[in-house]
Amino acid sequence: MELLLETVALFCLKLAYETEDSSPILRDDLLMSDYEREVFGLLVRRGDMEAIQIKVDECLTLALDAVGGIDSVLGRELHRLAEDFSAARTIEQLDAPLIALKGYLKDIQ
Repeated sequence: MELLLETVALFCLKLAYETEDSSPILRDDLLMSDYEREVFGLLVRRGDMEAIQIKVDECLTLALDAVGGIDSVLGRELHRLAEDFSAARTIEQLDAPLIALKGYLKDIQ
């Protein structure tokens, strides 16, 4: 779960901040410090759904802005997937929305 959360955050931050002429954003970049696997691991062990959703929503908001907002084609689908993620009420319910988000974000990179 922690790796999946970190991957979704990484793909969002890549969309938001990575440019063609710059070096790629990596998992160990300072930009990822609040979204590391260990941070998510602690939240998962605590069962802190609210904190997990807030952290991922921060990243998704950046990615949504990067693709042109909710009115763009990419933005509408990203928003729909983000809503599915936000609708989860338990840690176990996060799997399917996270897998869908990861796949979509990877595809639109």
